[in-house]
Amino acid sequence: MHITVAGKQVETGEALQTHVREGLGTIARKYFDHALEANVTFRRNGKGHAFVCDINLKAGRDLFMRGEGEGPDAHRAFEEAAEHVAKRLRRYRRRVNDHARSMAAERDRPLGEPARQMVLRQPEEDMEDAAETVVANGQDHPAVIAESVTSIEELTVSEAVMRLDLLQAPALMFRNRASRAMNVVFRRADGHVGWIDAKAG
Repeated sequence: MHITVAGKQVETGEALQTHVREGLGTIARKYFDHALEANVTFRRNGKGHAFVCDINLKAGRDLFMRGEGEGPDAHRAFEEAAEHVAKRLRRYRRRVNDHARSMAAERDRPLGEPARQMVLRQPEEDMEDAAETVVANGQDHPAVIAESVTSIEELTVSEAVMRLDLLQAPALMFRNRASRAMNVVFRRADGHVGWIDAKAG
């Protein structure tokens, strides 16, 4: 696993980098040996009294997870973030391993469907600058201020929920492997996961 260690106005000496690489290496070997790379960043918290560690782990194709920890020194902050990562991997170990095996079996399958992901300008901003309104198919639409290419994967509902959790994303669109319909899973305000099945309507 390739591990990058960086600091934002925080020194990351050789001892800290070795500690991070050994700690993440142990976690990866124990819980998820398919992990590809990790980016570990250290910074001070808003008040400057404690250290914060962010771990962003790429566990497979389109499979990411994040952990954050805080402590009186960089080593303690890393240990808390690493434990956060380890707990999540322990919780999903069986499903993650099953998913990794299914990903290996899917190499000969077509890749996910290409799609565009866009960020739209807020409505109140549109009113201030109506000239930026986009007209498509004879209808007004908010101006697009960012656009990127994404992929809509074919997943089971269980796999989609797992990805939503590992990504800590608010929502995830996917094609339901059983029904072939477009589905969405999302994090509700009460903490539960919502599921929208277009074919069930």
